[in-house]
Amino acid sequence: MDQKPNPQEIYGTLREMIIALRIAPGSRVTESQLADYFCVSRTPVRAALQRLESEGFLTIKSKQGCFIRNIDMLEISQYYDVRVALENQALEEISKLSDHRALAALAERWHPEQLNFGLEINDALKEAEEQFHLELATLSRNKVLLQYLADVNDHIRAMRRLGWPDSKSVTDTYEEHYRICHRLLAGDLAEAQAEMTHHIRKSQDQASRITLHQLYGNRDVISFE
Repeated sequence: MDQKPNPQEIYGTLREMIIALRIAPGSRVTESQLADYFCVSRTPVRAALQRLESEGFLTIKSKQGCFIRNIDMLEISQYYDVRVALENQALEEISKLSDHRALAALAERWHPEQLNFGLEINDALKEAEEQFHLELATLSRNKVLLQYLADVNDHIRAMRRLGWPDSKSVTDTYEEHYRICHRLLAGDLAEAQAEMTHHIRKSQDQASRITLHQLYGNRDVISFE
């Protein structure tokens, strides 16, 4: 018999479902519905929901159920503003290091002539794009910065992954990632930060153009009714 998920596993699954909009923003779910979905009692579900509420992913209302957070586009824009500051701080921290072999290797993975991640706009490419920024934060050796950036990414992931309008956005991503790294390798922190700011602001602009229909019309949404 398959082992039933524990509260930590239920929490992790629900968190990813909310972030990916697989549970519709603003929708209502109950402990009983989720207990049936995970084939567990209500106790581990309740523990997971309480943790998610403490992190702002949902609101628990007595005798009414749990309400998944809505999408606040102003808040999303503010997360992008924070992202600019965090990622440029990461670049500054990297510029202080003497060993840039890992940075050079990261640059080569995004060489615009090699196209290591392909040109197709798919989940693998979107994941690689996000990981590029987390790898830069890791290279900064600032664990707190990395944690904050990961949290920012969690809040804007749905917008980032919808904001790929065409194939040019893919080739632009390769070129911009590559230039950011090479500006830093050349010792030009200001230019690297300017490239990073431009790169993120483009993503922010694309996110602002995403319609509510796109956000709430996710075909993979799960109904607990």
